[in-house]
Amino acid sequence: MGIIAWIVLGAIAGFIANVIIGSSEGVIGTIVIGIVGAIVGGLVASVLGFGTVTGLNIGSVVIAVIGAIIVVAVYRAVSGRRSGAAT
Repeated sequence: MGIIAWIVLGAIAGFIANVIIGSSEGVIGTIVIGIVGAIVGGLVASVLGFGTVTGLNIGSVVIAVIGAIIVVAVYRAVSGRRSGAAT
């Protein structure tokens, strides 16, 4: 996948993950979370035998969203942060 495809996939996955979890990371944070989520989700999915992130398709978006949710959950656990709202 090209860099533009990763950014678009990251934006989509990050946005969906933020809506599901109730987080607000900003535009750049959302894209970064989505891209990292796509990588994490792709690794987890390939280890479990479900496939990988192969481009801009429904399967890749689902895997990326699941990965992004994992990334946000781990980030919150490590940082002790409970919500996406600024304090």
